[in-house]
Amino acid sequence: MTVLPVSHWENRYLQTWDFERTEALPASRSADSWEHYALSYAVDANTAAFRATGRTRYLDRALEYLNGVVDTARASKSLPTSQYRDDYRGWVSNRKDLQPTGVEVPLYESYFWRHATTTLRIMRQTPAVYDDPGYRAQYEKLLAFAEVHVFDKWHRRGANDTIYRSRTHMASHWATIAFNLAAITEDPARRDRYRTVVDDIDRKLPNYPTGLRGQLQPHPVDASAYFWNDEWGSTRRPGQDVSHANGVMSYVVEAEGQGDFWTAADMARFGNLLTKVIWPGERRYAAFVDGSGSDNGWFSDGLVKLGRYDPAVQQRLERHEVVNGQFAANMALNAMILQQALSAESSSCPP
Repeated sequence: MTVLPVSHWENRYLQTWDFERTEALPASRSADSWEHYALSYAVDANTAAFRATGRTRYLDRALEYLNGVVDTARASKSLPTSQYRDDYRGWVSNRKDLQPTGVEVPLYESYFWRHATTTLRIMRQTPAVYDDPGYRAQYEKLLAFAEVHVFDKWHRRGANDTIYRSRTHMASHWATIAFNLAAITEDPARRDRYRTVVDDIDRKLPNYPTGLRGQLQPHPVDASAYFWNDEWGSTRRPGQDVSHANGVMSYVVEAEGQGDFWTAADMARFGNLLTKVIWPGERRYAAFVDGSGSDNGWFSDGLVKLGRYDPAVQQRLERHEVVNGQFAANMALNAMILQQALSAESSSCPP
């Protein structure tokens, strides 16, 4: 089954690349964590484009954003409106439509750093990058910051409130961060701590009755798909909203790709959820994972990544009309992974 090549999707991404920076660069230089929330999409897009093509200009762009964010961090005790006022570095949110303003918000930081730590993991797993002195210096600076001023900070401020969150998608962001850091840290004690968080979120959180695995149920509309509610322990319909389901998908796809707990069978069920329930028709997009409601078809931050497991899902996504830069970059990565799988399959077949 043929899918569009990486070059097609790279060209689609490049149509947005210059404009992306006009919005993302100022956001990376802002000390407002709410600005970093949407910036995460540009980090993910550039990292996906680098993974798909090997072109370091995309990695350089992602690192420009990451370095900008880190450079804006300040000691909590120097932030007049922070509720913590400790020695950790970070940011406050000045988002006006939610109160209170001027406080440190773990959700916004985890939303950004899930993709930022994925960039770091890819750097560590790419020898040509990791062995380059210039990239290595950036990697070590950013990793040290993420370990102390992201993970340690929120873990020690109270993991039950800030990491083991009340909704599946919010906890999934921390699972991504901990999973990435566990894969690259040089400290065995830290690795154990990160793995504990990953395993807790996958299996059972310490402060809630279940974990992600326990949330998954056979879908009430199509038993070949998964259904879940975003509230731990609940199986009520309509379940998780599709917009935030992207966060869950973004995590499980990266974890499965590294052979960590989640399986190809899980990905097939999530793929069926996307193509048979959430998106049953060309312009019919459900608002919830039970298939109810109507939404805008935004799959760019997670659901699009299911295309890397099945050419049929990728072909379906090729017809999707809601295409932005993040979507195009991840479609390029999907195409590369599918092509690698096809090549490996062909080479293993007897002549």
